[in-house]
Amino acid sequence: MIKSNDYKSLAFATLVSTVVVLGGCHNNDSSSTTPASTKRTFTVVVSNITANQPMSPIGVVLHDLGFHAWIDGQAASTSLEMMAEGGDNSALLADATANTATLDSEGGAGPVAPGGSGEFTLSADNAAAARLTLFSMLVNTNDAFTGLHAYDLSSLAVGQSISLDLPAYDAGTEKNTEAQGTIPGPADGGEGFNTARDDITSKVTIHPGVVTMDDGLASSVLDQSHRFDNPVARVSITRTE
Repeated sequence: MIKSNDYKSLAFATLVSTVVVLGGCHNNDSSSTTPASTKRTFTVVVSNITANQPMSPIGVVLHDLGFHAWIDGQAASTSLEMMAEGGDNSALLADATANTATLDSEGGAGPVAPGGSGEFTLSADNAAAARLTLFSMLVNTNDAFTGLHAYDLSSLAVGQSISLDLPAYDAGTEKNTEAQGTIPGPADGGEGFNTARDDITSKVTIHPGVVTMDDGLASSVLDQSHRFDNPVARVSITRTE
């Protein structure tokens, strides 16, 4: 026979055992459901490494898959044409803002002279798979631009940096005549964006470079200082968070 004192001891032991078990389960659940942070912050520095090709205000976009400022081998959008012919990046940045894949974007305050640079900070939550796109016109040309297209930043660790050289692209929207009145930069002060398209290729390709008057193109307003070889710009990307 179990006495009343024995019942009390058994009940107390059962209660203690239950509290210990439940307490252990609560701790395990908390540690296993804590989400990892996917916020990312990047410092982006773009440098102009040409001799005499000022760059138009730079546009930078942090995004997931789904945003394309251009695609190599395909026709330029009107927004890209406006930037590549006249240096106006507002339409491309508006395209980015309207795109659900965009996480953050920023436009430079002014042109970047040869030897100069522009710095930007881009940050976003849920950016574990982020990509970087940037763009700028070489203003002493008809329709040349430089940029970086959808570069994958997912493997960049906090404190890590990467440096990339950027080529010159031909937007394929205007013939590279180098003629007076056709170049918006200080070498000419001519026309920028024009809705008419007359280039031979009609698609985005690597730019072949300029000829200039010093190499026998009598109609050119450019001289040897405006020549460029690839690369024309350099970007340094540092993840700070």
